[in-house]
Amino acid sequence: MVIHEQKEEEIEMLNEMSHRLGDPGFEVFATIVVIVSLILIFVVGPRHGQTNILVYITICSVIGAFSVSCVKGLGIAMKELFAGQPVLQHPLAWALLLSLVVCVSTQINDLNRALDIFNTSLVTPIYYVFTTSVLTCSAILFKKWQDMPVDDIIGTLSGFCTIIMGIFLLHAFKDISFSLASLPVSFRKDEKAMNGNLTNMYEVLNNNEGSLTCGFEQYTGENVS
Repeated sequence: MVIHEQKEEEIEMLNEMSHRLGDPGFEVFATIVVIVSLILIFVVGPRHGQTNILVYITICSVIGAFSVSCVKGLGIAMKELFAGQPVLQHPLAWALLLSLVVCVSTQINDLNRALDIFNTSLVTPIYYVFTTSVLTCSAILFKKWQDMPVDDIIGTLSGFCTIIMGIFLLHAFKDISFSLASLPVSFRKDEKAMNGNLTNMYEVLNNNEGSLTCGFEQYTGENVS
């Protein structure tokens, strides 16, 4: 992913960030995210949140797209503030701050609900998979993949899928303990046969060593021990 990563267009001012937020593509995406989030929170969550692991995780992941955008905008606002610009008088800075607080609070609340109900080894990999909404938001808002070559797109997606599979395997088998008793019978038989062969080989080597020692004593007339 690092090799094929495409550098996003730089945004240096809040006015430019405001222009990006007003892009029709992002407005459609934001509207869909808000509607889906409200339906999940107020309709699907109370009915199926206790039995379906995807409900609260989907809420966290979808709202996470807004959190990343708000952090990016607040980072630009901090740069302008340190440069002496009147950022505190800009309505967008306060809107981004309020949106970040609401989004992060909602994410923490729903993620804790999911962790209280379901196993962590299931919640973590599924939550990571659903962070694709963050990549989608970044691509729409910052035009990240607009001029990206096809090979870089394939490489980035392949790297992301590899990370997803790795995290899933790490968490899926984290609580599983392997022992000799859990192995199939055929494997245990093979291991016993291997141990028997090693024992026989050890006895043969000891016998050969004893024969060499006796021969040396008979030849020299000395006691080796």
